[in-house]
Amino acid sequence: MLSVFDLARKSLARTAARAAAIVTTVALAACVPAGGPGGSGPKIDTNAAVPVALLVPSGSGQASDELLARSLQNAARLAISDLGNVKIDLRVYSTAGQPAQAQAMAIKAVDEGAKIILGPVYAQEANAAGVAVAGRGVNLLSFSNNTDIAGGNVFVLGPTFQNTADRLGRYAVRAGKSRVMVVSDQNLAGSAGNTAIQRGVSAAGGQVVASRSYEFSQNGILGAGPGIAAEAKATGAQAIFLTADTAGALPLISQVLRDNGVAPPTTAFLGLTRWDIPSATLALPGVQGGWFALPDPNLYGQFQTRYQTAFSEQPHPIAGLAYDGIAAIGALVKRGNTHALGASALTQGSGFVGVSGIFRLKSDGTNERGLAIASIQNSQLVVLDPAPRSFGGAGF
Repeated sequence: MLSVFDLARKSLARTAARAAAIVTTVALAACVPAGGPGGSGPKIDTNAAVPVALLVPSGSGQASDELLARSLQNAARLAISDLGNVKIDLRVYSTAGQPAQAQAMAIKAVDEGAKIILGPVYAQEANAAGVAVAGRGVNLLSFSNNTDIAGGNVFVLGPTFQNTADRLGRYAVRAGKSRVMVVSDQNLAGSAGNTAIQRGVSAAGGQVVASRSYEFSQNGILGAGPGIAAEAKATGAQAIFLTADTAGALPLISQVLRDNGVAPPTTAFLGLTRWDIPSATLALPGVQGGWFALPDPNLYGQFQTRYQTAFSEQPHPIAGLAYDGIAAIGALVKRGNTHALGASALTQGSGFVGVSGIFRLKSDGTNERGLAIASIQNSQLVVLDPAPRSFGGAGF
């Protein structure tokens, strides 16, 4: 028990700085011009290499940004090598992780002929870059998962809270866990997650019977835990849907609930975030039996192996988004349509196939991904419901 508390205490401390960053990004409003979803897209010559700009956060002076930038470039080039006869002229621009430089680089890229922009990573950057080129009719596929910036010519490729909440909500209702209690962190990410969960559960035909939050600290969780458990019992909640992540409150809140008599399988634990990263989380007693969503693990495992073989290192966790972006662009260009990179093409209902499975872009700039449902059983990851292989199939 002491080791669990110690892990949670360290995790919460490490997460403090990240929480501050979340505040700035989640609070952003999408600054996109009026006039309909997405740019029409500039005409392209499908018989020539299509210029694609890749905006990466190198130049910030942060080692983590350099690693991320390299990983995104490598994944994009790996995807290009898989396109066969489709030719992509990839042009890389450094943003230093700064909105002003992202804006300048987006303008420079379009001036130099880019027909679409892939990246950047951070929400403020993507917002600034998208606004800068919206009047040029150029679409931007950001690596962000912040839906507040989505819309107009800006699309987000990152997995969203709503996508996960919808998938888990449907699975829980089908599994007979339709009475759901939402438990969230008292921060902007927790609030956004709470909203997504409530929508997802309701859309699936379930009922949110209670919603409680806790101060984002060790003392806050310990103080709120008994009351949360008592309300779960009093309301007959069949599932508790947690916004907590493995780097923050999850190790502690899951254990505190168990210590107060609320635990799977009687009361399902559902996670809005992935519970298998880092792998050490799998051994925590509090998360055993919990359900969460993740991309198709077999497909992503194949990508990791290929990347390791090609570049002698493991890919960054979001590197696959760069592969996905190139895969989507390549699939559209292959059809020979000169307006292949316009909004109507990007938002085709059948979607695309990337390193993590199927995904599609929506007209509001968000995305939908085919996710698997997994559980942690005896400290091992077990897939309960495979990721769908097409839209309209199982899981949708």
